[in-house]
Amino acid sequence: MNLRTQWPVLPILAGLASGLLTACGTESGDSGDSGSSVVMGMSDDVLATDPASGYDPGSWLLFNNVFQSLLSFPKGSTEPQPEAAKRCAFTDEATKVYECTLKDGLKFSNGDALTSQDVKFSFDRMLKINDDAGPAIMFPMLSKVETPDEKTVVFHLNTPDATFPSKIASGAGSLVDHTQYDADGLREDGEAVGSGPYQLDSFSEDEAVFSVNENYKGTADVHNDGVTLKLFHGDQSALRQELLDNKIDIAYRGLGASDIADIEQGDDQKVELVEGTSAEVQHLVFNMDDPVAGQLGVRKAMAYLIDRDALINDVYQGTATPLYSIIPAGIAGHNTAFFDTYGARPSKARAAAALDADGIAGKVKLTLWSTPSRYGPATGSLLKAIAAQLNASGLFDADVQSVAFDQYEKDIEAGKYGVYVKGWVPDYPDADNFTAPFFGKGNVLGNNYSNNTITGTLIPRTAAQSDRSATDADYGKLQDIVADELPVLPVWQAKQYAVTREGVYGLEYCLDASTVFRFWELSKG
Repeated sequence: MNLRTQWPVLPILAGLASGLLTACGTESGDSGDSGSSVVMGMSDDVLATDPASGYDPGSWLLFNNVFQSLLSFPKGSTEPQPEAAKRCAFTDEATKVYECTLKDGLKFSNGDALTSQDVKFSFDRMLKINDDAGPAIMFPMLSKVETPDEKTVVFHLNTPDATFPSKIASGAGSLVDHTQYDADGLREDGEAVGSGPYQLDSFSEDEAVFSVNENYKGTADVHNDGVTLKLFHGDQSALRQELLDNKIDIAYRGLGASDIADIEQGDDQKVELVEGTSAEVQHLVFNMDDPVAGQLGVRKAMAYLIDRDALINDVYQGTATPLYSIIPAGIAGHNTAFFDTYGARPSKARAAAALDADGIAGKVKLTLWSTPSRYGPATGSLLKAIAAQLNASGLFDADVQSVAFDQYEKDIEAGKYGVYVKGWVPDYPDADNFTAPFFGKGNVLGNNYSNNTITGTLIPRTAAQSDRSATDADYGKLQDIVADELPVLPVWQAKQYAVTREGVYGLEYCLDASTVFRFWELSKG
């Protein structure tokens, strides 16, 4: 599986702001219904228009606006609510049978009726295609989908999963017209037929054009006439320049830390910076079978030496926050296990003691592996700064290597790296999404880590708990185990930024804890 963190991780960032965003003049007030079209620029690519394939932030931005899901996340909330469905609920105490009833009169953008047949088709198709770059990996628990009538859909799960509603409320739950999509293969014509607030009018390498879907019936209240999404393929300079030249209204995902600092300190009163927090994270990952990184003393020494505050200030210029656990701040269940265990200030004495306890003498020779762009344009600088911190202690001889992403993934799978970087953009705002993929069976990190308490008890028990607040103790224990055994070392949690031209409203409703960027909230006055 490819982690959903596409470049750039930092910033501008997709999704997961916990709490209100701060900005100057972003409240829409009475000007939110101007009806003008909005032009937005983004550094990410949109890798797919077919929801059975896309599993990246750019594609999910498209899915969340063109396709409906049975449930959706209302602005400012992490609790899913009915969208295409009139109601949904577990019908058993074991959280293994989930039933939804569709709203009346649902239609796709082409006028076709949306019925339970389309819902079943969408999920069956996604699982059957099982695309390597698709979201099928999110549904190992889904056994079968039944349709007792044209309005009723029943999901049968082979294991309890109280987070199933959040999963189907994400881009992975996008519903497609069964007459417009092949049950056995992906659509490759760059077109899309959904029932969401927008329809996709055109899609090319550099631009996607969306207009309002007149057949839409759901919870979104559209405040514009359409959105044009311009794609800059990682070109930060071009994205910034088009914003400053008034060729785009919003720059989203892709401005570097220096760009943001310049804009924030500049005197252009017609450009506004919107800031929020995010649960996008970045970790150092340790190959537990590596002859060097596989030694606990080496991993502990690194945990004692890395100065996150210095990294944030020097590399990211304050556009991130230090991360001291695998579940980020703002997500229920978060604790500060790494802070409690290793502290916030570097300690050469403790690092040396950890190495000595493991019988490790002399400088530890280590390579930190990265890949250009995929996890943010500053990732190379971050790893060089980490290597410098390690080497300054006199305990390490660390260097940094970077390879293209395709080779990077192959080498990780082959176990060639001892230490490497990974980032994560959550699929849904629940602690489950920061733990099960990383530490469950067949974890996506490829680092040969397994803990029987985590896989056999904590993950199954938290997944089955419908009262999510009741999982805090188990998630706390899970985080403590990871801090003790150190299969990963959390480094930073993103802040979230977007930049707008004067007179653009509603952006604060597009950047919240749901990871959903809502085109319909945008307007120009």
